[in-house]
Amino acid sequence: MEGRPSSSYSFSGDPANPSGSRQTPKVILLQHPPPSSASSLIRPSPSHFAKWLSRIQRKSVMEWLELLLPCIRWIRTYKWREYLQADIMAGITVGTMLVPQAMSYAKLAGLHPIYGLYSGFVPIFAYAIFGSSRQLAIGPVALVSLLVSNTLSSIVDSTDELYTELAILLALLVGILECVMGILRLGWLIRFISHSVISGFTTSSAIVIALSQAKYFLGYSITRSSKIIPLVKSIIAGADKFSWPPFVMGSIMLAILLTMKQLGKKQKKLRFLRVAGPLTAVILGTVFVKILHPQSISVVGGIPEGLPSFSVPTCFDYVKRLIPTALLITGVAILLFGLGVANICGSFFSAYPTTGSFSRSAVNNESGAKTGLSGFIMGVIILCALQFLTPLFTDIPQCTLAAIVVSAVMGLIDYEEAIFLWRVDKRDFLLWVTTSITTLFLGIEIGVLVGVGASLAFVIHESANPHIAVLGRLPGTTVYRNIKQYPEAYTYKGIVVVRIDAPIYFANISYIKESGHLY
Repeated sequence: MEGRPSSSYSFSGDPANPSGSRQTPKVILLQHPPPSSASSLIRPSPSHFAKWLSRIQRKSVMEWLELLLPCIRWIRTYKWREYLQADIMAGITVGTMLVPQAMSYAKLAGLHPIYGLYSGFVPIFAYAIFGSSRQLAIGPVALVSLLVSNTLSSIVDSTDELYTELAILLALLVGILECVMGILRLGWLIRFISHSVISGFTTSSAIVIALSQAKYFLGYSITRSSKIIPLVKSIIAGADKFSWPPFVMGSIMLAILLTMKQLGKKQKKLRFLRVAGPLTAVILGTVFVKILHPQSISVVGGIPEGLPSFSVPTCFDYVKRLIPTALLITGVAILLFGLGVANICGSFFSAYPTTGSFSRSAVNNESGAKTGLSGFIMGVIILCALQFLTPLFTDIPQCTLAAIVVSAVMGLIDYEEAIFLWRVDKRDFLLWVTTSITTLFLGIEIGVLVGVGASLAFVIHESANPHIAVLGRLPGTTVYRNIKQYPEAYTYKGIVVVRIDAPIYFANISYIKESGHLY
């Protein structure tokens, strides 16, 4: 038996076993679990309510405070030397920008300019406390102002006191809906609205908003509408009342605003021009009116001095007529709960619906805002304007405020998105065109419904008709790939391997069966 290998249990070369004797492997007997633990193996898993309850019980007091008051998160970790100067500068910058914009958007909503300042006061403080975003700048915005005007003008004349009361009540309804959706975490519903729908909607809305401001440039009144045809007809019908002074002054102010905005975007050193544009236009227009006193240029007029008083919204008989618009404004919102609290608090201090402004938020971020303290600084700027500066706003030309609105909404006209979609995805281009046309000619509400409906229809169609790929094996591997993307992959005669790129459920079973028969 010479040369035969030793047994696998022989460890003659092992220093730990110098004797070279065979070792017997250790046998561990199978131990059955005790009867008491057998039932635990089939114990049902905890319910969702039990899991939710356990998560609540595990939260500490500080975690609860941070959940209810998100401002505590950044207050606890605030770096005074690093953040303070940046927050103060960003707050002053955006606050200075907000003062003229707030008055302009209030006029767009059919309200007195003072209500724009009210809407930029209490809601800002409320969002700084309850909001989760540290850079979001909230306040009046053009799109929401147009929705307010379109809805309320169909109920009552804008000169009636009821008009203002309904605008304040609408803020309360919007706030309640946003809070409810935020608590129930229903923000995911907005994901079903595609970007092409939003782009088409905002583009058409911007055109309607710009046309609605034409009356301040032309010097005569036009029909208040969210449809392009009535606006154009009204502008043409009143052409004989055209006045040159407001047109020239408004055009000059618009040119100044657009020039300063473009210079601020292109060169970082001149970024302050973008922010200073609205304030510069207001100062130049006011100085011009005070010096020359032109009779043909209308001005804002008297503005109440002081802070808004506390009052509870009234006129709850009109709630049913305001709910659709409240839902639409809620759909525009980004961060629901914080904005909801801001609108509820604002409604008790004469504010109309507010939301996050993309342009002011971008300026806030570019100005170096680190925390919600910049929001408090914005609120202080509005407070100072309400308390001390309202007498100076009396002689602001209406055409200057209109120029501020037009310059702000021109950035929303996104024709480049349509060109991009045409090249990349014809289906999304069709959504963009459909939403844009229906918004222009049938109104904002119908435009949104058609756009959202079309977007959901495409989602359902894709789910019910999923993509099915025939797979083939790559040469020399066990990897299977789509034969259209990998022509070198080979298939087997009489066998078809497919990949269904969607979950299988009742809506797409028939389509999958029909596709299977084709193969």
